[in-house]
Amino acid sequence: MNTETKQPKVIRCAVYTRKSTEEGLEQEFNSLDAQREAAESYIQSQKHEGWRLLPERYDDGGFTGGNMDRPALAKLIKDIERGRVDCVVVYKVDRLSRSLLDFATLMNSFDKHNVTFVSVTQAFNTTTSMGRLTLNILLSFAQFEREIIGERIRDKIAAAKRKGKHTGGMPVLGYDIENSKLVVNPAEAKTVRDIFRRFLVLRSPLNLAKELNAQGVTTKEWTTQKGKVHKDGRWNKSNIYKLLNNRKYIGEVTHHGAVYPGEHDAIVDAKTWERVQEIFKENGRSRGNTARARTPAVLKGLLKCGHCGGSLGITYSRKNGKNYHYYHCIAATKNGFDSCPVRRVPAAGIESAVVQQIRGLLRAPETLALAHRALSEERTLNTDNGAAEATDLPGQKEFARALADVDAVWEHLFPVEQARICRLLVDRVTVNPDGIDMRLRTCGVNALFGELQNTEERKEAENV
Repeated sequence: MNTETKQPKVIRCAVYTRKSTEEGLEQEFNSLDAQREAAESYIQSQKHEGWRLLPERYDDGGFTGGNMDRPALAKLIKDIERGRVDCVVVYKVDRLSRSLLDFATLMNSFDKHNVTFVSVTQAFNTTTSMGRLTLNILLSFAQFEREIIGERIRDKIAAAKRKGKHTGGMPVLGYDIENSKLVVNPAEAKTVRDIFRRFLVLRSPLNLAKELNAQGVTTKEWTTQKGKVHKDGRWNKSNIYKLLNNRKYIGEVTHHGAVYPGEHDAIVDAKTWERVQEIFKENGRSRGNTARARTPAVLKGLLKCGHCGGSLGITYSRKNGKNYHYYHCIAATKNGFDSCPVRRVPAAGIESAVVQQIRGLLRAPETLALAHRALSEERTLNTDNGAAEATDLPGQKEFARALADVDAVWEHLFPVEQARICRLLVDRVTVNPDGIDMRLRTCGVNALFGELQNTEERKEAENV
């Protein structure tokens, strides 16, 4: 008679612990240790069922449960995918996740790899339908609690703003943070006043930025309470604009468009502030008047700077009653045109050069042969897939003749239509100090031919 007792299957258990803040983690026995101790005791109580504790630790200290961007959780998921874990044990459900969506994702991953989930304090596991129901209910309450906490934080910030308090974040140039309050930094405050005064003279954020950089004046350097250093840097048009429009400098705070008196001291007087804002309004009206006289930019969105790889934007000017427009390096407008050898190029010249290259490519035999072959392969593929066969494929001469017509009518097209054709035919144009490089879209050539062919068919139908 066989009296041998069948040994239960070994279940490899991984303990996951998490704490939202780093407070107290330096202690010899902290919250993560307490969670792990409770989980280990639970696993030991299930030893007769074959449960065995894995030696690896999966501890996330100082990480929120509102997302899955946690190193220990990522390690746990990898070990599950590698088949090293059979059961995940936590002290409480919300230690694993406070997001219902993230938790559902984790549960799907656990099911996929035949991994069960156990919460020690809530005494259930996912091997039973009742356990799954309880899990979803508890997780719903955990997410509800998280949303309530978020609402309380937002309400607290709004109330603090109404009282004019500083609610966190990096201090601006001119202020330091002491006891959670903004305190004037005398040396930086002098720099801020000088910036406001110089802008009244120069009336240009870009010219002011160049002047400050030439003088060696830098942006704010600040060290957080955790010791992280935000280095100072060079000025550009954007951070000058932000500084000159920051109402903190006149002793006010803003919140969702509302303005409240601040508890900190002002650095700039109200009269200087208003004069600066009036200059911005005048510049805005000037740009608006120019915009109404703009000519459509044919190469909008196609030009790249060969120096920095950034995009080229559009700018306009008016002289002696005549309108001019240019393509300019966007990075150079922030950092100064002396920082970029491309700087800006007259629109008329580069548009003419690109159009001439397009016309030349459309006449080139190798371009036409490549496009014609691609069109032929496309028609063959469509026919093989059961699509109704269209009209006979035109010969290469007919193909070339149709595309050559673009050259003949180009000058009579509206600028908007010219821009559309350029976007159809051109992938990108890289502008270098010594010339341009252009990349053509072969599929665009076929698309243009298709449009021309459809136009001819409509004309023939109208004449019948």
